[in-house]
Amino acid sequence: MIRHTVAFRLIHPAGSAEEAAFLQAAAELADIPGVQKFEVLREVSPKNDFAFGLSMEFDDQAAYDAYSFGPKHSAFVTERWQTEVADFLEVDYVPFTAS
Repeated sequence: MIRHTVAFRLIHPAGSAEEAAFLQAAAELADIPGVQKFEVLREVSPKNDFAFGLSMEFDDQAAYDAYSFGPKHSAFVTERWQTEVADFLEVDYVPFTAS
C-alpha cells in the first residue's frame, strides 16, 4: 500500500469561488481508477502555512504510477495545479514494518 499525501496553499483568497472551484476539481481525482480512501482536507493547525491537503491510497506502485502518469492527473497538474498552487509539500508513505 502507498499513501500519497500533499499539503498545499493556493494563490486564491480564502473562501473565494476560485478556491472552491480548485478544491472541487481536485476532488474529481478520486474518480481515477486505483485511487482509494481519497480525502480533501483543511488544515486546522497554525504550525505551518499550508491550508489544505489531499490524501489517497493505492494498492501498489503500479496503481500509483498509473494515477501519476495518467491523462486525468496530468491534465489536472498542467491546467490547475501549476497555475493555482502557491506552495506544496508532497509525501508518499508505505507502512513501516520493524525487522
